[in-house]
Amino acid sequence: MNHSLKFIILFICIGTLNAQVDSDIFEKYESKFIIIDGYQINIEVKGSGDPIFFLPGGPGNSHDYMQGAFGHYYNTNTLVFFDFLGRGKSDNAKNKEEYSVENDTDLIEKIRKHLGFSKISVVGHSYGTVPAQNYAIKYPESTNKLVLISGFHSGLMWQANCDSYNEYAKKHFPEKWVKVDSLRTLGYVSSDPELMRVYGDFPTKYIYYHNTKIRGNSPKEKYRNWNNDVYAQIIGRDGDFEVSGDMIDIDFRRKLKNVTAPTLITAGRYDGVSTPEFNVQYKLFMPQATFEMFEQSGHNPYLEEPEKFYKLFEKFMGI
Repeated sequence: MNHSLKFIILFICIGTLNAQVDSDIFEKYESKFIIIDGYQINIEVKGSGDPIFFLPGGPGNSHDYMQGAFGHYYNTNTLVFFDFLGRGKSDNAKNKEEYSVENDTDLIEKIRKHLGFSKISVVGHSYGTVPAQNYAIKYPESTNKLVLISGFHSGLMWQANCDSYNEYAKKHFPEKWVKVDSLRTLGYVSSDPELMRVYGDFPTKYIYYHNTKIRGNSPKEKYRNWNNDVYAQIIGRDGDFEVSGDMIDIDFRRKLKNVTAPTLITAGRYDGVSTPEFNVQYKLFMPQATFEMFEQSGHNPYLEEPEKFYKLFEKFMGI
């Protein structure tokens, strides 16, 4: 994904057209803190049955938008929502270098062990698909099922996301883009506050949504839903233009064929982030997975085509 302000706008607009999603779902969960590696990590667990872990996007986002879209499944499963280190209600890292895909992946395993589950299903959205894939590769014996929603299989694909967004912004909003160009000429990078303000002024819903009228469901409680330090560390200090950081070395393409957990992959035809050009490549790299293209969706098919999405999700999960 791209810039912090884009994610704030994106996930303020989280909502659903499906009546089964509970508008009061956030009040039904309770934050609890567990100590992992000396840090307080926020987890919210509810329900009974086979456990499902939900991994949000960003990197930098809190858990809340995933809870808003999937929290109602506590009626059939044990649901685990949590904030990665440095996100949401969890502690910040003492050293920014601790923000990494590998540490995010290992945190999933440490929470699994803490909660005493033998195997878990993992559902990742956007950046959340990155530690999700890594988890299924690194901990196959602990992975029950894997769901990848609008995901990324490599740093190369993430770079394509940035290129796609920037090309769209430049073509459709040239009067705004000239300000970006001016700052770039002066040497500003995407993590500099001056460029963040200008770059975050683009109407990003056209990149993330096919139906831009979607409005939504967000928690009443105010707490941070974004940490730019996490984004800059994992994607790079100039990550909206040139991916570096931890993401530059991510490449699951040759390993995906070896994932043994049953896997569902969903993509949106109008996704300007996890673009179809790259998303359909999962059919080649992971032929054993079930792949579904949502023809009327952008980056969030569970919001734009909820009836189709939830029916597919429930069938796959055996709900």
